[in-house]
Amino acid sequence: MIDLTKHDAQIERNARLCAKQGIRLPTYENMVNPETVPPEIVAELKKIGRDDVHSRNLFRVTWENEPVDSGGAYTGVNYLEIPSSLTGVPARIIGLVGKWFPTGAHKVGASYSCLAPALVTGQFDPEKNSAVWPSTGNYCRGGAYISRLLACKSVAILPEEMSQERFRWLETMADETIATPGCESNVKEIFDKCHELNAERGGEIFIFNQFEQMGNHLWHHEVTGPAMEKVLKEVMGPRDRVAGTCVSSGSAGTTASGEYLKTVFPGARLAVSEASQCPTLLANGFGGHRIEGIGDKHVPWIHNVKNTDMVVAVDDEDTMRLFRLFNEPVGREDLRSKGVDAAFVDQLDTLGISGVCNVITAIKFAKYYELTGEDIVMTNFTDSEALYTSRLQELEAERGPYTRDEAIADFAILRGIRTDALLELRYEDKKRIHNLKYYTWVEQQGKSYEEIQAQWYDRDYWTRIQALRPQIDKLITEFNEKVKAFETGGARS
Repeated sequence: MIDLTKHDAQIERNARLCAKQGIRLPTYENMVNPETVPPEIVAELKKIGRDDVHSRNLFRVTWENEPVDSGGAYTGVNYLEIPSSLTGVPARIIGLVGKWFPTGAHKVGASYSCLAPALVTGQFDPEKNSAVWPSTGNYCRGGAYISRLLACKSVAILPEEMSQERFRWLETMADETIATPGCESNVKEIFDKCHELNAERGGEIFIFNQFEQMGNHLWHHEVTGPAMEKVLKEVMGPRDRVAGTCVSSGSAGTTASGEYLKTVFPGARLAVSEASQCPTLLANGFGGHRIEGIGDKHVPWIHNVKNTDMVVAVDDEDTMRLFRLFNEPVGREDLRSKGVDAAFVDQLDTLGISGVCNVITAIKFAKYYELTGEDIVMTNFTDSEALYTSRLQELEAERGPYTRDEAIADFAILRGIRTDALLELRYEDKKRIHNLKYYTWVEQQGKSYEEIQAQWYDRDYWTRIQALRPQIDKLITEFNEKVKAFETGGARS
């Protein structure tokens, strides 16, 4: 659960610190409905770059940022519809676009949702604690950035084989960066490093593990889900229906957005994908893979498996080849020649590697359920090509310049996507996946047997978490009022 126990003396100290820095914190209501952001803050945003280290960019932790690099306000939810001319299926596949968040990825939302409650309840002391962000890439980037905006120290932990763009960016943002052995799926090594740091530094650190932090689940349920709902209300025709949500299983935070849509659109399904090279959910499997941001050889603590309807495995080779097709000039030229709208082709760099994976997942989902043009499948594009340019360079060094023949072959892969390596989950399948949590979380990470049972048997376990939003908003509002009072009283320097 999310601990909202208040420590009044520390709250006062934290508020004084924020007053000195001129910091204000957005509520969930601000993130969901940015029209509620105070006009004076919106005016400030119009003078600030999207990625600037400025506390007002906390109010850009929303899906509705104006899609510009600097000076934007809010212009509605950013999304991209993938045309049938590309997918080969009649169903409408629509993804929320994470590129326009600060840092270029939506993970700033999850990290803010984890740190902010600890700050406003006084559980986190910015003068004493460093925020530790264990991650496979974007979450620790988001955590380091949010920490800077809140005048907190940060420690980023990620596998050494993640893209160089991430490491270069962290050099200027995190107070400390630790590279652990292995690739995307080597998450236990990250957890081990957290235990090591905890033993060495004790009360000096505060670990925000995205795989277990319910703030991650809450942010996607209460912010990403409603953003998807806004898009659907905008694009749905009178006969359209929401078939479901397709997201990849990294920390499992985004699965909560699919849970939200299931409450709004009864009959919608939730499909979760992973790399076929690491089929943990599909077949209790393990392995390394190249789809950065997903599939980590364990079932995240915050994954509500009982509310998941399908597991889909995606080949990382298909993903990397399509990533190249979508971004190499020769690939884009071939897509245009096949009738894919030129303006859409120019937006394909909106999809990072996991975004391509999500498109493949949605196509498999659409083919399996034989969806029609009146069906809509929602997904999200966590980040963009900008975080993986080095991967394109590595592929060229390894395989040579991209050619027209390769583009033709890769388009054939796209059109030839089959419904193999997926599983529509029965009750016993869901319970089998849920039970895998025991080995990671109870045996290794200290979770209780009672809570893992509660996640499965207590019908109110997940809704109690989701119901915390108003209480957290109240705490943030009260904290902001304290900050303002200290400023008025001359505490700001």
